[in-house]
Amino acid sequence: MTGTIFGTRIIAAPMAGGTSTPRFVRAAHRAGGLGFLAAGYKTVAAMQSDISEVRSAGARFGMNLFVPDRTQLNSPQAVREQLENYRQSLEPDARRYGVALPGLRLDDDDEWQGKIDALLADPVEFVSFTFGFPEQAEVRALQRAGSTIIATVTSPAEASLAVERGADILVVQHGSAGGHSAAFLARESTTGSPGPATTAELLAAVRTAVGVPLVAAGGIMDSAGLDSVLAAGATAAQLGTAFLRSDESGARQLHKDALASQSFTETRLTRAFTGRQARALVNSFVRDHDDAPEGYPALHHLTAPIRAAAAAAGDPERLNLWAGTGWRKAGAGPVSDVINGILAGSALS
Repeated sequence: MTGTIFGTRIIAAPMAGGTSTPRFVRAAHRAGGLGFLAAGYKTVAAMQSDISEVRSAGARFGMNLFVPDRTQLNSPQAVREQLENYRQSLEPDARRYGVALPGLRLDDDDEWQGKIDALLADPVEFVSFTFGFPEQAEVRALQRAGSTIIATVTSPAEASLAVERGADILVVQHGSAGGHSAAFLARESTTGSPGPATTAELLAAVRTAVGVPLVAAGGIMDSAGLDSVLAAGATAAQLGTAFLRSDESGARQLHKDALASQSFTETRLTRAFTGRQARALVNSFVRDHDDAPEGYPALHHLTAPIRAAAAAAGDPERLNLWAGTGWRKAGAGPVSDVINGILAGSALS
């Protein structure tokens, strides 16, 4: 099965914000994995430049797009008031670094149509989506252009919707994953159940709902984690946090150092940085803004100057330190060491 879809059991997750660079994706390919570029937060031109750079190196790769949440664009007045209140709560952080907070931005769709048009004109092998899934017409158009379409889902309900719209493959993301949750359907809380405890359990639940190939994501840091999801029926595992400290990762050095620091002792899902739930190391900013409202990407734009200033000042306490629950196992060194180490210890790959 290894060679039937991706040609590997290890996928390097698309990590937007500068982590998944062309260099990182090329390194994953050379080591026997498959890397995904991240179009999130980038212009169409920047996305196209990344594609050209990786393609010229002869590497296999995929491209990930953020799906805009139309309910978050042009928000009603009540939501705008919540966001403005949060903006005011950020003033002490801004004063700390002597930066100005921008006004609310409520119209950012991440150049969605431009990116779709670019990928139709110049197709890539794999196109994956996070924060939602396109309408069937867009999915079919990309497939006709030659791309295999991947949806990122966090529940059987999301899996079923994505498959109905034509997804070829699903990335099943557990809540233990670092960075943003890909969830896009409202959860039903009638049972009070916290959901599947492990990535393998979530994978098994999704498997009962759909019949397409599944990729497991969330908390997979070593060969034991890989084997657990392969045994549960995954075609491959998608790893992000495991690669954050690697030489080729584009993550800030401050972020890499924080992952190795004993000063940080836990992770938490937080909306503090972007208005969307994301798992990060718990620092002062997370603790100070545990009441952050939902409002992505409006909050992302509000906190951007604070995060940039914190990085420039070498202050990890006001930086978004994305990390999955297994962050302690993230090691420094080349991407090849991460991939080779996991595959060498696997009994199933």
